[in-house]
Amino acid sequence: MTTHADYEEIISPNIYYDRSFEIEAAKIMPGEYYVTARDMMMVTVLGSCVAACIRDPVGGIGGMNHFMLPDDKREGGDLLSSSTRYGTYAMEKMINELLKMGAKRGNLEAKVFGGGKVLRGFTVGNVGERNAEFVLNYLRTENIAVVAQDMLDIYPRKVYFFPRTGKVLVKSLRNAHNDTIIEREQVYSSRLRVADVQGDVELF
Repeated sequence: MTTHADYEEIISPNIYYDRSFEIEAAKIMPGEYYVTARDMMMVTVLGSCVAACIRDPVGGIGGMNHFMLPDDKREGGDLLSSSTRYGTYAMEKMINELLKMGAKRGNLEAKVFGGGKVLRGFTVGNVGERNAEFVLNYLRTENIAVVAQDMLDIYPRKVYFFPRTGKVLVKSLRNAHNDTIIEREQVYSSRLRVADVQGDVELF
């Protein structure tokens, strides 16, 4: 019989054993998320993208996502734009999986990261600022407390999240060679421009 303690939603296929922390880990890439009730670590590297680490501290169930809003010059300020719909979809998908695993809606808390000003050439303002503003507004609207954040600035970040305890470690990549991060996010952004979120977003 499968219980919530051993069930997990794997959207990230990058599972490995981290020898530095001596724990199983999931590496979250742009557009991915991961939810688990097991004692493990989630790690991602953020440039202009944002990551929300959401957990139920009572049940010890948590997840991390990694996303950005699509860069669509046709949008203007429409709150029902495709980018807002995509951001909402990215958040709701992970929250729905947390609830399926047994997390309680009223217990959820969030820690959010990213939104750095590291990319150039986007057509709608600063994509990092838009991502940061979106995730904070979304969580406020959904009454999910933001208990920690490290956002904006000009540096990429590496984020380590331990969902069982809620511990997060953040490393600013001030001296790193960031071409790989920038290229990865530019490819991801290009995919989002032609992506279409089908159907209605499930809200609760």
